[in-house]
Amino acid sequence: MNRRTLSGPRRKRKLRAAIFGTGFVGRLHVEGVRRLGTVEVVAIAASDPVKARRFADEVGVNRSSGDYRELLSDPAIDAVHICTPNVLHFPMAKATMETGKHVLCEKPLALTSAQAQKLIRIARERNLVNCTCHNLRYYPQVQNMRRLCEAGELGEIHSVQGTYSQDWLLYDTDYNWRIESRLNGQSRTFADIGTHWCDMVEHITGLRITSLCADLNTFHQTRRKPKGSVETFAGNALPPGDYNDIPIDTEDFGAVLLRLGDKACGAMTVSQIATGRKNRLFVEIYGTKGSFAWDGERPDELWIGRRSSVNSLSIKDPTLMSEKARSYADLPAGLSEGYDDTFKQLFRRFYQSIADRSVQIEYPTFEDGLRQLHIIETVLRSSGKKAWMKVE
Repeated sequence: MNRRTLSGPRRKRKLRAAIFGTGFVGRLHVEGVRRLGTVEVVAIAASDPVKARRFADEVGVNRSSGDYRELLSDPAIDAVHICTPNVLHFPMAKATMETGKHVLCEKPLALTSAQAQKLIRIARERNLVNCTCHNLRYYPQVQNMRRLCEAGELGEIHSVQGTYSQDWLLYDTDYNWRIESRLNGQSRTFADIGTHWCDMVEHITGLRITSLCADLNTFHQTRRKPKGSVETFAGNALPPGDYNDIPIDTEDFGAVLLRLGDKACGAMTVSQIATGRKNRLFVEIYGTKGSFAWDGERPDELWIGRRSSVNSLSIKDPTLMSEKARSYADLPAGLSEGYDDTFKQLFRRFYQSIADRSVQIEYPTFEDGLRQLHIIETVLRSSGKKAWMKVE
């Protein structure tokens, strides 16, 4: 028996990832990558070395840095996840790709469509795998709706409607870096969660939003910013002396009328001050033969509506889903798959493309990120002018 037989077949090298950002989303990315089994998180970057080291110790990563540029010179790192405030997305993605590394960036991809176009150009020139993290596409029932729409189960789509509603910024003492346009960009609520809704509707129906009319509102013109740092969704209540009053120029609420494709229309609302709603992404899609309704707070359930037969509630079961949607469900019927699983599904497909450049792209790329930036910019123009606007 030779040595090769004794030691078993040679294993492929695990791909190596660095995570830039140590907040709520950065932690989700570390956990999602580790669930793949084929990728190792080898480095953490944060805004200062103490924060980076503390987070790296918490998640069991040896290497950390307070300057992400230190990590980019390491040829052993294959890909970088950008999970920082929005203002850093463009410079970090640009610098990362210029060192030849693949990039998975949280949305929005950049602050402007012009920045996103530059990133797309670099990715093409250097032939790099690139992804914008619209992870909410990856609930099994969302993929099931997409494939059933493709198969003509709803007939011709004539309307869509829904909401994305949260209440984590309900009070004027609720604070997060997203509130400040210098860190977040001009749009907050729509850019943060409204784009998830728009991306999902376009992904399911295959229709593009062609024009829209938006109305954005800021209910808290002033908020009380904590003097210390707070984590996203923490909902902390601090003593009055621990705040500074700051003016607010990003929206709390938005309502948008939509046109999709040649004929379809729709309406949606988006809110981060919807009392009692924790994270409700609700989508209804109506066609000439049937309809779907899906609620992100009950992700395993898909309501299917019919005119001339009984409506039904389909519970996630891979064996009963559309064949092309089954690979997006890892667990059998009766075992729920939720928010954290969407990251795993997206990351799996991103890293499959790095390992094998011939595989079909099944994740949102930088071009999808540019698409949503065009929609954000149109929403801002439309709300400012109180008028219908075409989406580029």
